[in-house]
Amino acid sequence: MNSRSQGVAWHPGSLADVLGRLESSAAGLGTREAKLRLEQFGPNALQVSPPVSAWQILLDQLKSIVVALLFVASILALALGDRLEAVAILAVLAINTTLGFVVELRARRAMEALLSLEVTHATALRDGRQVELDARELVPGDVILLDAGMAVPADARLLEASELRVNEAALTGESAPVQKDAHARVDADMPVADRINMVYKTAAVVSGGAHAVVVATGMNTEVGRIGRMTAELRDEKTPLEERLDTLGRRLVWLTIAIAGLVLLLGVLRGYAALLMVEAAIALAIAAVPEGLPAVATITLGLGLRRMARRNALIRRLPAVEALGSATTICTDKTGTLTAGQMAVTRIWLADFETDVTGDGYAPGGEFLRDGQAIKPEAHSALLEALRIATLANRARVESEPEGWTVYGDPTEAALLVAGRKAGLERETLLASWPELKLYPFSSDRRYMATTHRTPAGEVRTLLKGDPTKVLERCTRVLVSAGERPADEAQRARLDAANQQLASQGLRVLALAYCAGDEPEADLTFVALAGIIDPPVPGVKETIERFRDAGIRTVMITGDQRPTAEAIARDLGLMRDGDLTLDGRALRGLDANGLSDIAGRVGAFSRVSPEDKLRIVTALQERSEIVAMLGDGVNDAAALKKAAIGVAMGVRGTDVAREAADVVLTDDRFETVGAAVEEGRVIYDNIRKFVYYLFSCNLAEVLVLMLATLAGLPLPLAPLQILWLNLVTDTFPALALALEPADPDVMRRPPRSPQAALLSRAFLLRVTASAAVITACALAAWLWALRTSPDQAMTVCFMTLALAQIFHLGNARSTLAVVSPSRIFANPAAIAAVVLSAGLQLATVTSPGLRLVLDTAPLTGRHWLVIAGFSLVPALVGQLAKLWRNRRVSAS
Repeated sequence: MNSRSQGVAWHPGSLADVLGRLESSAAGLGTREAKLRLEQFGPNALQVSPPVSAWQILLDQLKSIVVALLFVASILALALGDRLEAVAILAVLAINTTLGFVVELRARRAMEALLSLEVTHATALRDGRQVELDARELVPGDVILLDAGMAVPADARLLEASELRVNEAALTGESAPVQKDAHARVDADMPVADRINMVYKTAAVVSGGAHAVVVATGMNTEVGRIGRMTAELRDEKTPLEERLDTLGRRLVWLTIAIAGLVLLLGVLRGYAALLMVEAAIALAIAAVPEGLPAVATITLGLGLRRMARRNALIRRLPAVEALGSATTICTDKTGTLTAGQMAVTRIWLADFETDVTGDGYAPGGEFLRDGQAIKPEAHSALLEALRIATLANRARVESEPEGWTVYGDPTEAALLVAGRKAGLERETLLASWPELKLYPFSSDRRYMATTHRTPAGEVRTLLKGDPTKVLERCTRVLVSAGERPADEAQRARLDAANQQLASQGLRVLALAYCAGDEPEADLTFVALAGIIDPPVPGVKETIERFRDAGIRTVMITGDQRPTAEAIARDLGLMRDGDLTLDGRALRGLDANGLSDIAGRVGAFSRVSPEDKLRIVTALQERSEIVAMLGDGVNDAAALKKAAIGVAMGVRGTDVAREAADVVLTDDRFETVGAAVEEGRVIYDNIRKFVYYLFSCNLAEVLVLMLATLAGLPLPLAPLQILWLNLVTDTFPALALALEPADPDVMRRPPRSPQAALLSRAFLLRVTASAAVITACALAAWLWALRTSPDQAMTVCFMTLALAQIFHLGNARSTLAVVSPSRIFANPAAIAAVVLSAGLQLATVTSPGLRLVLDTAPLTGRHWLVIAGFSLVPALVGQLAKLWRNRRVSAS
């Protein structure tokens, strides 16, 4: 057999043709031939990407242009003999690298604990005998045996199938089990979800059994193909990474320009070259916020911990903030928006309809008629319907420590749970209604039935199945007063009810019975049961919250279009003018056509993994920042392509978790809302400390530059600048990372994807704040130059430091003057002010620090001038915010 034949389509064509191409037979392969093919094709195993090494994580911490700039500054300082400065800068780099490494390593290792690929076993025919073997030993041409409860070990074409139903949700997104037919004719262009003569690796057999011939193994399976497609995608940078890269590039050019300008002007004025080089280095140190990398890393690390407490596990550190940038959230339906648990939500009877409440497979819930709770035992037709649902059933629903577990068909489980809500237990009913005979579901009959002996000694057959097949056999209808003949008007009414329920996205089953043990004709119609995978409680409110925040939610599912549209409308995803688009229509659009229409589609249905990838790409081409939620293998490529991939940690597949940036440890859609809020808070706090650091650093640059250009002595020594950047700047900036959320954080629209971290308005605010701090520091310094030259540098140093510390209040809030409640909402800010001020005072009271930083003792008059000038920037900042608030209120 040619190894290339694994890549061809196996669902069209006859079984004889398939077996011929595989050089196999219905009796399977011989042991010797299987060994030869195993050498040819390799083991039936997925190739999982190796985990990121600790060394790679460490190197990633150094891939920052700001880090490179600091490294160059340390080399220059060392070359000029300023060893203390060089060591101090290198210490900053070491601290930042260590912090980033520890935080990211912890995030990666926590994720790797979730990634455990199970090694399954398979049952196959070898040498004409049934054998148990390791699934990795399967090869194309092997004939495998499938039974209920088994996982499909490889892609295979069905040879024989008996009532086979398979759950392919992880691969296709189809929420309901799929009925398979070995002899069905399937067109070549059918998507995976519609290839009913095939079974695929990772799918679970819900009921029935089959023989199938393996057609693809390992990375040539549909799962493997998705894995390859995912691996070929490069990791997308988060918005924060893009903004910090831009910021770093601007910092480099700004530093070079300022240092070069001062050096050139000084030399032209005739100053000593060595002195001007020293001034240029001092300016370079002042221009670069040494604390920025460390503070950014710590802020993201704190966000990682907060998100973990809210059940969102972060794989990649920048993703902590990225969710707050999202403009569109694309989400899978099954298990994300919906519970992934089938439930009866509507029962239609000839007399009335009733809604059924409750969550998942838990037996709690009510029956509502026109919004009022009713007792099923008070309504004979309803009670009869629930009895049929309970007895004509083969599922089991059991309570286990991790929750309710279904054994068998989820649809039958939903009917069983509906009966339990009325107090009907199958085991108890069987004691008085013993089962005599079983008619299993078949693709020909389209129903399942069981025959029972009633408590009165009569024989009765209870039946459930496809409404169109069941209704055509019904000659009577059960109502509260008893049975009535099913005339043409009644039949039309039943058909209309079936169509109405189906149009609501419900899977409809008809419930009926007949006397005796022959269910082929003369049935009495009892009810229509509407079954759906219901929305998870809280999802609708979270979607509304996203809408208030300017974030659009789009559903992408493998389910049929009516089901997708019904769920989308129920959850409020569809607005007036919004569209639904199925996979067939989507594949008829080119890239431009899809990009044009993507912004108006609220739900995509019946899509393939490639379709999901195209949808995410189309939205990104519209400059959307896309967060993708999913749990299946079919979501992996889209998860990796999106700016932020979010996978489910409990029921999600290993492939999905590996492709994602964020994993929800509770699988709740509401957790995404919490993570988006945390992401926005983190970005707000990053902007706050960037504003604080840049205004402080710019003030230092202006103080040095203006003094140098004026031909005056340097007002600050390089080590004093480094002290300011590392001590009096960094601790307050760290405190800003702990600021609580602003009240309107989830009521404002997402920031523009094109918006820079340093916008024009932001830079104007930074410049204005820096100008005030500069003016105060220079005024205090010039006063000291005239009155006490020996203390002038110390006066400038102290004024600048305290002005920056008190400036923290201006950075903490931009919307309003800081109120007492806001001040004490972040105790870290108070502690940072006290700590930084104490350390700054130590620079003139501690002999050791005085020697290192070249400071001088100060008198009471000096302290009075320093206190007065250092408080001015804080007062001016508060008055400016009050003026801005009044303008906003007036507009």
